[in-house]
Amino acid sequence: MKVIMKDGLVKDFKFEEKEGKNAFRHTASHVLAQAVKRLYPTTKCAIGPVIEDGFYYDFEFDFEFTAANLVEIEQEMRKIVKESLSLQRYTLNREEALALMKEKNEPYKIELINDLPEDAQLSFYQQGDYLELCAGPHVTNTSLIKAFKLTATAGAYWRGNEKNKMLTRIYGTAFPKSSDLEAYLQSIEEAKKRDHRKLGKELGLFTILDEGPGFPFFLPKGMVLKNLLIDYWRKLHTREGYVEISTPMMLNKELWETSGHWDHYRENMYTTVIDDTDFAIKPMNCPGGMLVYKLQPHSYRELPIRMGELGLVHRHEKSGALHGLMRVRCFTQDDAHIFMTQEQITDEIKGVVRLIDEVYSKFGFKYHVELSTRPENSIGSDEDWNVATEGLKKALDEMQLEYVINEGDGAFYGPKIDFHLEDSIGRTWQCGTIQLDFQLPVRFEAEYIGADGKKHRPIMIHRVVFGSIERFIGILIEHYAGKFPLWLAPVQVKVLPISDKFSEYGAFVMAELQKQGIRCEIDNRDEKIGYKIREAQLGKVPYMVVVGQKEVESNLVTIRRRDESTQEGYSIQEFVQLLNNEIEGF
Repeated sequence: MKVIMKDGLVKDFKFEEKEGKNAFRHTASHVLAQAVKRLYPTTKCAIGPVIEDGFYYDFEFDFEFTAANLVEIEQEMRKIVKESLSLQRYTLNREEALALMKEKNEPYKIELINDLPEDAQLSFYQQGDYLELCAGPHVTNTSLIKAFKLTATAGAYWRGNEKNKMLTRIYGTAFPKSSDLEAYLQSIEEAKKRDHRKLGKELGLFTILDEGPGFPFFLPKGMVLKNLLIDYWRKLHTREGYVEISTPMMLNKELWETSGHWDHYRENMYTTVIDDTDFAIKPMNCPGGMLVYKLQPHSYRELPIRMGELGLVHRHEKSGALHGLMRVRCFTQDDAHIFMTQEQITDEIKGVVRLIDEVYSKFGFKYHVELSTRPENSIGSDEDWNVATEGLKKALDEMQLEYVINEGDGAFYGPKIDFHLEDSIGRTWQCGTIQLDFQLPVRFEAEYIGADGKKHRPIMIHRVVFGSIERFIGILIEHYAGKFPLWLAPVQVKVLPISDKFSEYGAFVMAELQKQGIRCEIDNRDEKIGYKIREAQLGKVPYMVVVGQKEVESNLVTIRRRDESTQEGYSIQEFVQLLNNEIEGF
């Protein structure tokens, strides 16, 4: 398809290419805005950008917007697509653009224009009777937008500022083929079924209460899941030569000034005053880790030093951004900080990459890698940034790992490698990260004695594998749809007596399984066995053990797997062996 670029040139792109997809969906947002203006001419238009998997447009309506209006808009959009309107791009100077937007009574566009330099040349795109202030790019004709769907509405403050007017945001998505749209909508329905907030409540894993928005409460089964992940993390890190530390949750302002967080991250930090001194609750673990490193002198013979920390951190997130376990205000970061020499960079990066690959493979995730480079608000010299960036590139190249460059998205203190994992329904999540830092050791005056007997600065790696344990749990809930593999299931076996008179044998079976380390519960309610089985299935329990007269007489157990209707008889010892084989084989 042909795309009108920001410079006015027309180029060919496929929808599968990022530039083509963005231009396609950007045009769809203009079709949406045109439909709205045709139906409701007094509506004020704000902005309509492309987002992941679609687009949105913000409007100020002078009436109460309802679902019926959404249906009308979709119908009008189809008419616009059938009209096969060509898009034309032209430019105006700032004064001409302001006059035009005043004539059309578009106050939000006027505000945007007023923020631009006086000598700016502003681009406009026109399709039939609709004109839009827009930088582009766009496809050349509305007829290309063959398959689209308006998916949701929400309130949104103008420019994200709660002091501004609340607008109506209309979300949508668009594809070149109806089959692609249908597949996408099916995936959305599947995602709703897997929503970790819904499953987390149903499975008794976690909750978030009005008394603590953004601060999750983990329930007993959720704590089992969380501790299993932590135990797995500790086992791996012990094997890989890490030592574990724990640093305070609150440290004084001077520390955060030294680290640079007070200047670069202050708006996300919770603060308080103790004995007339400013303190901050830690949003990150690294400055505390640096203080631990500095407690004693180090020799080059000790390096690399790998220090892990499961640190509870707090970050201020706006209430509108909070989302279950995916976006919270406090979370456990599975941090590690590696102190090393410059010569050790490549080997240490490769070691972390292998560790992350092992973890993601265990959970069945595919992933892709991004290398993020120096941002505008960075600290440090060009030389340090070049060495750090080349060190990351070298490690990835030597491992023959494919990656894309994400220009300008590094941390303020160094470049980073980000791991974007893909779940079972194709969604991607950014979890693991490796950040190379020359700056913090300088700021904290960290040192080691080199082979030459002189003092040198260590280089530091910041890295996480899960990212946030809370968020990783949310991802796992949705990835598995609550059906965790046996080793990770909070309850591995549910014992189901057919009636009360078999409860004693059921309790014996449960006790025997628990002696073997199997997480087991019994359902002794006065309910029919079919009801108990359905309840266990709703609880996503991997195995059910049905006990009745036959089992008592034969001293066996009848097992039923989570997603199967067939039942099999085993001795308790055979069943334990079956469970252990499955756990060890995962």
